[in-house]
Amino acid sequence: MVRRATESELQDLETLMDRLQEAATRSSVTLRFKGGRVEQGYVTFVPRLGTGRIIDVERKFALDYNIHDLVAVDL
Repeated sequence: MVRRATESELQDLETLMDRLQEAATRSSVTLRFKGGRVEQGYVTFVPRLGTGRIIDVERKFALDYNIHDLVAVDL
């Protein structure tokens, strides 16, 4: 069964989407995940799918993410 998102959850998602779209133009951002993980690097984001990738060139590391896994985007 699927539950409806609350209004505050929708506002949080809209805020994250706006920040991710802005982050895609920056050379480095920090993503904070719900599990406590923190990653820093260049971000791509596909709003229609709610997914993206964070890439850290120095560590030769890339991670796919879903907007629902994020807590915050630090620019």
